[in-house]
Amino acid sequence: MERNAAHRRRHVLLGHCLRATASVALLTALYYLAPLDGGFGILTVLTLVLGLVAFSLLTVWQVSAITRAEYPRLSALEAMATAVPLFLFVFSATYFMLSESLPDSFNESLNRTDALYFTVTVFATVGFGDIVPTTGTGRVLTTVQMIADLIVVGVIAKALFGAMKIGMRRRGGAGHGGPPFVDDEEP
Repeated sequence: MERNAAHRRRHVLLGHCLRATASVALLTALYYLAPLDGGFGILTVLTLVLGLVAFSLLTVWQVSAITRAEYPRLSALEAMATAVPLFLFVFSATYFMLSESLPDSFNESLNRTDALYFTVTVFATVGFGDIVPTTGTGRVLTTVQMIADLIVVGVIAKALFGAMKIGMRRRGGAGHGGPPFVDDEEP
């Protein structure tokens, strides 16, 4: 019986890890394959807003799902592995389109990888060095990302992990001393 439980836990852990990895791979592929040739304009701003709305809706759905999940800790980590890359790719695409339309927006022209690098640099708050926004539009967009980063790191991460705690209490697993990241015994 103990062997079956350990096998099931490993199987569940592997499933969550594979889904998280597949989500990141799919989002990365979509980012690099998406037709982002339209330039920067009202459609780009609308796409950014819709992308952030989609990110918000995904997060609300994930919070709800985590509270009902059989393995809330793993579900919370999987949710972060999906939500954060989506958030970063939305801003990366916007920076890329801005750089394509208005090349003077940054101190150098950005390809998709450069835009992603810049987005992660802003998100990680490590500061600027090699790529910096040089126009008002670039600085406004970067400021919007900085504010959204604070919301993502503060509010959304707290909501996901709060949902995880609710899920753990719901299934009677809070404080049971199991291994980290794996919800130990069955409820």
